Amino acid sequence: MSELLSNVDARTKLAGTNKLEILMFALGTDRRTARRETFGINVFKVREVLRIPPITQAPDMPPAVEGMVSLRGTLVPIIDLAKYAGMDVETKPEIMIVTEYNGHTQGFLVESVDTILRLDWSSMRVPPDMMNSNMGGLVTAVTELPDGRLVMMMDVERVLAETTRSSDDDLLFRNVQPLGIQNRRIFYADDSSVARKQIQKTLDAMGIEGVAAVNGRQAWQELVRMADYADSARIPLKDMVQLVLTDVEMPEMDGYMLTRKIKEDKRFAGIPVVMHSSLSGSSNQQLGRTVGVDEYVSKFEPNRLSKTLFRLLTKPTELS
Repeated sequence: MSELLSNVDARTKLAGTNKLEILMFALGTDRRTARRETFGINVFKVREVLRIPPITQAPDMPPAVEGMVSLRGTLVPIIDLAKYAGMDVETKPEIMIVTEYNGHTQGFLVESVDTILRLDWSSMRVPPDMMNSNMGGLVTAVTELPDGRLVMMMDVERVLAETTRSSDDDLLFRNVQPLGIQNRRIFYADDSSVARKQIQKTLDAMGIEGVAAVNGRQAWQELVRMADYADSARIPLKDMVQLVLTDVEMPEMDGYMLTRKIKEDKRFAGIPVVMHSSLSGSSNQQLGRTVGVDEYVSKFEPNRLSKTLFRLLTKPTELS
C-alpha cells in the first residue's frame, strides 16, 4: 500500500484542469441490502493507508468513533465509516485511511482499498434523490465505472463535522459581526450540505444575502445568467453580486475551473472570488492563486470567513 500513494505530490498538477484522482474503498457487504458499495475520497485528502494499529478507547466519544491512535506522537481520532453510515456489515474493517483536511487529521476504518482512479470532474454527477435518501445525504457525487460499478464520493467533511465537533455550534459564530451595509449579495457554491448550511448561517449573522449552488457548473450557469441580465438591463454586474465564494471539490466542475472562467470573463471584473475549501494546504492555495483566486479560507471557520468577507465587501475600490 505504500506505493499506492507514493506519487501524491505529483498529483497536485491535476488541480486547475477539472481533473481529480480518487482512492476507491469498500466498507463491506451490507446485510440489509446484500450490496457491497464502492466509495471514493480525493487523493489530496489522503495522507497514508495502513493496517489498523491498536486503538485506544476514549470516553464520551460519538458511537462511530472507535477511539484514538498515536501516529508519530500525535493522537488521531479513528472513525468507523460503516458504523457512521449506519451499515450492518458482515466483516470487520482491516484498513485505516489516514486523512488530513480542514487542518485536522483523522483515521477512517474501511474494509479494503481498491486503487486510485483518475477522473474528470465532469464525469462526476450530483447523486439522484433516491441515492441521497438511501445514504442519508452522505454522498456528494457519483460516477459509473466501465465495469458498471458506481463509485460514490462520501461527504467526509460532514463526517468530520459530526464526529469531532459540531459544525452548527453557536460558539463558532459568537464573534461574527454584522456587515453594517445594506444590499450585499454573495454567490456561493459547495456540494456539501453541511458546508452550505454553515456558510448561510455566517451570511445571516452578517446580514448578507446568499445565493447557493451545489456545484461549479450550476454556479457558472447562474452567474452567466446574472451577467446576461445585467447586460440587457444596462446595470453593472457588481450591483447584483458583490463576491463569489467557491469550494474546490465539486462534481461536474471544480472550484479552480469555475474561478478561471470567472476571471476570464471581463463582465466579472472587480468581483472578488474567495476559495472556501477543506484542502487548505499551501500547494492548494498556490494553485488557487494561479487561477486568480483573491482569498483562500479554510472551511468550518466562520469567524475567519466573516472577517475575510467583511474586508473584501467594505473595500471602496471593490464596490465603487
